[in-house]
Amino acid sequence: MPSPIGHALAGVATAWTADLVPGDRAWRIAPPTAGWFERAGGGLTLICAALAAAPDVDLLFNWHRTVTHSAGAVIFVALIAAAMAANSARPIVRVTLMCAGAYLTHLLLDWLGADSTPPYGIQALWPFSTAWYISNLDIFRQTVRRFPFTAPIVLQNTLAVAQEIAILGPIACGVWLVRVKALAGLSAHLSRGDHPAK
Repeated sequence: MPSPIGHALAGVATAWTADLVPGDRAWRIAPPTAGWFERAGGGLTLICAALAAAPDVDLLFNWHRTVTHSAGAVIFVALIAAAMAANSARPIVRVTLMCAGAYLTHLLLDWLGADSTPPYGIQALWPFSTAWYISNLDIFRQTVRRFPFTAPIVLQNTLAVAQEIAILGPIACGVWLVRVKALAGLSAHLSRGDHPAK
């Protein structure tokens, strides 16, 4: 299963991809004097990175890859995100899809990852099913959490993180470049007083 670094990259890419969807995006435009954090989407992008890594909080308990790695958890995140968006007067559908999508990437990456610990995969359809699902494509290497500071495990985890960055890094960079151009175009329209399809 992928590392928190790979999961966080997928969450950031999801947030930036959501910024490309037409609709109410003006609130995501940072002023020209803004720092890199605001230009990258600020707190919401950071929340999406955290949400993408969050399912592994179940490692603290004895039910890894079950409830937190499921459709039920994605629905829960969507409901919380919708409530918080409504409370902060942000576009409810956009914020909900952004946050739930970021969380969902964790399930996708784990489903695509290698897993040598039975039962294999994740309980992706809980609470509707307790079946375990895995693609067997092994696109992402398995990371190891036991004895993390021994040489073989350090090497295995380093290779896994490098592979995640090699796969997900270009995707995130590509989405970032398209996002920058799209939001700059929207900003130019708004500054001229035009009313594009936001």
